[in-house]
Amino acid sequence: MERRSVYMDHAATTPVHPLALEAMLPYFLEKFGNPSSIYGVAREGRKALDEARETVAGILGAKTTEIIFTSGGSEGDNAALKGAAFASKSKGNHIISSSIEHHAVLHSCHFLEKFGFEVTYLPVDRYGMVDPDEVGRAITDKTILVSIMLANNEVGTIQPIAEIGKLLKGKNIAFHTDAVQGAGALPLDVNELGVNLLTLSAHKFYGPKGAGILYLKRATPFLPQQQGGGQERNRRAGTENVPGIVGMVRALKLAVENMEANNRHAIELRERLVQGVLSSVPKARLNGHPTQRLPNNVNLSFEYVEGESILLNLDMLGVAGSSGSACTSASLEPSHVLMAMGIPVEIAHGSLRLTLGYSNTEADVDYVISILPGVVERLRAMSPLASQAVQ
Repeated sequence: MERRSVYMDHAATTPVHPLALEAMLPYFLEKFGNPSSIYGVAREGRKALDEARETVAGILGAKTTEIIFTSGGSEGDNAALKGAAFASKSKGNHIISSSIEHHAVLHSCHFLEKFGFEVTYLPVDRYGMVDPDEVGRAITDKTILVSIMLANNEVGTIQPIAEIGKLLKGKNIAFHTDAVQGAGALPLDVNELGVNLLTLSAHKFYGPKGAGILYLKRATPFLPQQQGGGQERNRRAGTENVPGIVGMVRALKLAVENMEANNRHAIELRERLVQGVLSSVPKARLNGHPTQRLPNNVNLSFEYVEGESILLNLDMLGVAGSSGSACTSASLEPSHVLMAMGIPVEIAHGSLRLTLGYSNTEADVDYVISILPGVVERLRAMSPLASQAVQ
């Protein structure tokens, strides 16, 4: 089969949607004013921010005053956890999270532990699912915050956030969800989810990098983590990134409007990819929940090979994906998510994540299916464990 260029790492980042880029361009040149100023060119920026905030509030089922524009998911997670925790420290110091959160959440929890907070990291089952009953059992009279992601960025498992939200209702405990991977694939109504705080990042749903959203429910205790001017109702200082926000909100609106069609397309390709690989590569397994998973997520493990090696070989053949192993951090540790799911370390090291986008085609999937078995076979032939491989 002729070599193709195939991008299958949409969980890492997405290209900017052409219509989002088109919406951004005027705010770089003609409408470049600082939205905090009062003259005409500045008022154009302020109007754009107001309209963007209204659109986001409508999508989330929130009030416009509950929307904070940020620089992305990491800032949003940091602000949510630290802002809520420090604001409620006089009432308690206990936080509940899960063992499979994004590092923006986990490292924020580790940071808070240095300041006297105690964190319970809940286990997950073999599919990467948090048990709501575990959340209930972990609550103490010192619990002030719970943070559980909407969907896992590595294995795609969708968490029972609405169920956890119902469990926490009326308990005076702030509930945060990192919804970065869910935007454009899952409903984001904050009332249905039952959350106080929710984080989004533009570049995961075909918006620009450097823009994000933090939903902060009215009356939720919150200590701003960035000081300076009075932007974002004194909750996040700094001149707003007007072009980025405009592009982000245009992309979010498009993602929500096209969600059903995009999900249907992604699921068809996902199932084709999963079945094609599992039927042609011995000792391969699908990681994550078989059905309660993001439509575009395929996370596979291959025995006797390392994910980094698969990834590099695929790259040479024109396919961009990612490995569940820490291939860019100079660490030999496998994915913390796969380890938390109870996957043996030698299998966790051999993981590959392929995440689909609306521009991917059946031809892209068939190309990956055609080359991946050969890549795995060659790597197994060179492996010290080759004698244990399937004959």
